[in-house]
Amino acid sequence: MTSSLTELDDDLVRCMSIGAVFSEFGGKIHSIDFHRKDDLLVTASEDDSVRLYDIANAKLLKTTSHKKHGTDRICFTHHPSSVICSSKYNLESTGESLRYLSMYDNRCIRYFKGHTQRVVSLCMSPINDSFMSGSLDHSVRIWDLRVNACQGILRLRGRPAVAYDQQGLVFAVAMEGGAIKLFDSRSYDKGPFDTFLVGGDTAEVCDIKFSNDGKSMLLTTTNNNIYILDAYGGEKRCGFSLEASPGTPIEATFTPDGKYMVAGSGGGTMHAWSIETKNEIKGTQWLQNAVHPKEKEKENWRLKIETLT
Repeated sequence: MTSSLTELDDDLVRCMSIGAVFSEFGGKIHSIDFHRKDDLLVTASEDDSVRLYDIANAKLLKTTSHKKHGTDRICFTHHPSSVICSSKYNLESTGESLRYLSMYDNRCIRYFKGHTQRVVSLCMSPINDSFMSGSLDHSVRIWDLRVNACQGILRLRGRPAVAYDQQGLVFAVAMEGGAIKLFDSRSYDKGPFDTFLVGGDTAEVCDIKFSNDGKSMLLTTTNNNIYILDAYGGEKRCGFSLEASPGTPIEATFTPDGKYMVAGSGGGTMHAWSIETKNEIKGTQWLQNAVHPKEKEKENWRLKIETLT
């Protein structure tokens, strides 16, 4: 008996249903992240806690409390029980803007000092121990998990968003005014090798992501617009808008094949679009009221569809 991946199409997206609901916490979730290899989900919430879930078995594995520094942005390292979490409190007094945490024994492995305001974007390199953070202090910092000191700083204008491509060879930095700069992760000190401008939208950027195949980028802005860009030339392939969510920046994500895009909205519902046809997928029962209005408009994607033949 062999297994093969089933290709996504509109009908398959339309007939999906909710597989599990984690009800241990009913408040606002600041950020979430899936582990790249294991069936694990981590969340950072408004009660200053980090929660680790087994998504294959719909089980809460661990909860840790972080009252001193708070919890804001979060992402996995390569190890399934280690995460990077940004601080919410005491940034100016301690400078401890980021923490490398072990969920296994509830221990802080390392503090990373540098940012003086909130970290609003955080991502881990898929190939090594490097990671990046973007802050409201108008800087992007590049770090190494093994050392406390910042490895590089990029000074920018406005709110930044950062992302590595799936190969870890290129990273993107998006900023106010629709400017996106691409860097070689091995020689970022030489400056960007390309710069794109997303015309017609001067709002601040909330988030940026690469598709798995590296051909597309997804950009969300503070005025609730979502853009799909060609990752090579920067051309705008399509754009979508969501209902307003005051004070809550939206995020969106690609499906693993890069053919669809999913996002949460201010109305507490989820939306899905076909990137090829530029149309929203209508009649999707799983999208209605799938996101609680109190939660952060964070959508990430973990989909494993297999057929046995």
